[in-house]
Amino acid sequence: MRSKNFVRALLSVLLFASMTPSSFAETRGAVTNLPIPRFVSMKALEANVRRGPSLTHRIDWVYKHRNMPLEITAEFGHWRRVRDMDGVGGWVHFTLLSGVRTVVITKDLTKLLSHPKDNALPTAELKAGVIARLQDCNPDWCELNADGYKGWAPKSNYWGVGVGEIRD
Repeated sequence: MRSKNFVRALLSVLLFASMTPSSFAETRGAVTNLPIPRFVSMKALEANVRRGPSLTHRIDWVYKHRNMPLEITAEFGHWRRVRDMDGVGGWVHFTLLSGVRTVVITKDLTKLLSHPKDNALPTAELKAGVIARLQDCNPDWCELNADGYKGWAPKSNYWGVGVGEIRD
């Protein structure tokens, strides 16, 4: 009888461990209890990106762009595993990150429009690589602010916001 209970318990643990994050309604960080994955930005001018979550781990590279959007994919103590728009990442100390939301323009000459509609008047045009501050979002469009130029652009033109993310 005990061996059957042990086998059932072991199967339950294995089933739970095999579930992917998409199997859950929402994954939360073990440290902050905030959603994982989530977007943040670089607070510091430079950030060492390490192979693991401690100062003893090797530095693989250094991010050198303040306000760059990053996606947090894991948490461990004071460390956050992040990835950039190229899918490259590593572990960064949490003090180098900010909750201020930014995006990076991926489509060259992205038009900022006065309203979230294709036929709205353009207010500015942004080159690929420009970092803009994220404002409000509906399912398909977000309002951006890039160096004082404000307007709406479709989510497909930049990286740093979730596909169905809504912000007020």
